[in-house]
Amino acid sequence: MPVDLKTLCIQRETTIRDAITQMESNRSGIVLIVDESQKLAGTVTDGDVRRAILVDTSLEEPVGLLLDRKLGSPFANPITATVGEPRESMLDTFQRHGIIHLPIVDENQRVVDLVTLQDLVPTEELGLQAVIMAGGRGTRMRPLTDDVPKPMLPVGDRPLMELTIDQLRAAGIKHVSVTLHHKLEKVTDYFGDGTGFGVNINYLTEERPLGTAGALGLMETPGETMLVINGDILTQVDYRAMLIYHRQHSADLTVALFQHDIRVPYGVIECDDAWVKNITEKPVYKYLVNAGIYLLESSVLQYVPKDRSSDMPDLIQTLLNEGLRVAAFPIHEYWLDIGRPEDYRQANERLAGQQQPR
Repeated sequence: MPVDLKTLCIQRETTIRDAITQMESNRSGIVLIVDESQKLAGTVTDGDVRRAILVDTSLEEPVGLLLDRKLGSPFANPITATVGEPRESMLDTFQRHGIIHLPIVDENQRVVDLVTLQDLVPTEELGLQAVIMAGGRGTRMRPLTDDVPKPMLPVGDRPLMELTIDQLRAAGIKHVSVTLHHKLEKVTDYFGDGTGFGVNINYLTEERPLGTAGALGLMETPGETMLVINGDILTQVDYRAMLIYHRQHSADLTVALFQHDIRVPYGVIECDDAWVKNITEKPVYKYLVNAGIYLLESSVLQYVPKDRSSDMPDLIQTLLNEGLRVAAFPIHEYWLDIGRPEDYRQANERLAGQQQPR
């Protein structure tokens, strides 16, 4: 089906931030850079944007900067198909080049459409199974969590975990495991086997808290990639884009990162011995922090300690020590870790705002 070219095509001067907005609007994970006559100049994908974030590229820079960075690479010139090209030919192009987007152009190289691999070879499921880590006690949220697990706290009129499961189902994930310890019956009584929520739920009971990685040792080795997400996160991360990124980088584990800014409300002075060398007024320091969302290949489970507590940072460090491939996936979508009462208030305020009539 033809796409809306207004949400697909932009010009070099468009900011990276606005390109992200366009990708979210067209839901294709790509924008096409065109000139005034709609002639294709290049493509920028979701992965291009996330790699730019990793090297601290400002989102206010023009998207043409990302095109310039491709010069000299195999992707400097866009790979296209022509109007009326047979399906078999397009499938061959997808396979030969390892791509998932194919702009369709006319004889003058003007954009007329976009075909994705999903269009030609649709798959109902994402090829992922999910694990929601919900076994913690949520001590920083007491007394709210004295009688209910933190992932079961209501955000709006539904438990936080239900919002997470809705997202997983919408992404095409059908099989969900949930790790439990504190007040586990609150979860099992509400969700049952998951049928009423459009997924199949399997429960992994921790006899004692096993941390954010240790509970994975309770699983049988799966036959597909695993999405592991902390149960106290409210986010709009594109899991499909994360999986594409994970596979493009042939990673053993991919960790989602969120940019956290620390604003210093004073002038920061740099000294050399007794001498002032520089002063920066109210600087902002930017850090990419662990967002509590991971993709793991099943081979990673062999590095999870059995029957003892361990956390995901420990597992990541073990993989690095073993020389395995750990990819960084920066997220530009909404993300909130509900770790403190003020975070919980913010989550409910956001949801209330979304539900206001426009």
